[in-house]
Amino acid sequence: MTIARISELDRRTTQSGRANNGLWLLEFEREQALRPDPLTGWNGSGDTNTQVRITFKTKDEAIAFCEKRGLQYHLIPAAPLKMKLQAYADNFR
Repeated sequence: MTIARISELDRRTTQSGRANNGLWLLEFEREQALRPDPLTGWNGSGDTNTQVRITFKTKDEAIAFCEKRGLQYHLIPAAPLKMKLQAYADNFR
């Protein structure tokens, strides 16, 4: 059975704006193990669900999507934001 992972999108380190803040991402967990290709040596599998990434505006929309399609899901909340405020001069102490 396909298991979905619902997580809150974190803001990237290089992102200063709030454009995609608060979005929720749905990804599918891998069902088949990766195996090396005998010709190239690259890892791969026949499981294409891991390539699917769907974003939702709210957590409830993502949960409703899974329940409507009969998917099991795991909720992963975003890590709390820790801000360290310091002066620029503190870098040279």
